[in-house]
Amino acid sequence: MKLLPITVLFFILFSNFAQAQDLTKYEKKIFIKGKDTIPYRILYPENFDQTKKYPVLFFLHGRGESGNDNEKQLSHGAKLFLAPDFRKNHPAIVVFPQCSTDSYWANVIIKTVDGKRTFNFRKGGKPTKAMRAATALVDEITAANFTDQKRVYLAGLSMGGMGTYELLRRKPKTFAAAFAICGGDHVANVKRYKKVPLWIFHGEKDDVVPFSHSLTVVNQLKVLGYTPKFTLYPEANHNSWDSAFAEPQLLPWLFSNYKP
Repeated sequence: MKLLPITVLFFILFSNFAQAQDLTKYEKKIFIKGKDTIPYRILYPENFDQTKKYPVLFFLHGRGESGNDNEKQLSHGAKLFLAPDFRKNHPAIVVFPQCSTDSYWANVIIKTVDGKRTFNFRKGGKPTKAMRAATALVDEITAANFTDQKRVYLAGLSMGGMGTYELLRRKPKTFAAAFAICGGDHVANVKRYKKVPLWIFHGEKDDVVPFSHSLTVVNQLKVLGYTPKFTLYPEANHNSWDSAFAEPQLLPWLFSNYKP
């Protein structure tokens, strides 16, 4: 067996790494409908064919990635969907909308007392400006001819985890499955999305969004007769998303779900 020179091996490894990190593959777009405007990035499958149907995943970022630069929302999670194995095994469309700094994905009142934030999730209520725009974007992309409407998925972390529950309750019949990382919701809202397969993640040492908020959702789903997948990382603080993204069964599980 002939060994490859080390420079060739380095070039191959670097090329594969660069391919997996190339965020420019996410096309920059802006969605406008009436008074609703939201920037977003969209990743199409390799050899995308508009005459075919593809699964679609919408990903909601956390508070730290808010803005209007149409870039920061790719800080966490975007590289996961650029991995060659994902591109090969799960040819899908991936959408990262960006929430503005003057809005929030979820309908929640946040207060800071003695340096600690508290989250008062609201039951029902009108959507925020960002959620209204995101919902309209979901409607447009879901209705496209290239979307497999039985395979539309949702995910988010932190503020985006809260937004995941928010969007699920507003459009419970749209999504085939979802995963939420370090999020939370009002207990009364859970019944709206009880039938949607969920994988919930949280860090037990989270001092930004306490894991009790995820536990509220998990326990209420059980009360309603549904048992979601729930992963609690004992040593993780707020950043439980790196651990969640490293779960080998996360994406195979997500894309194995089909809407009836």
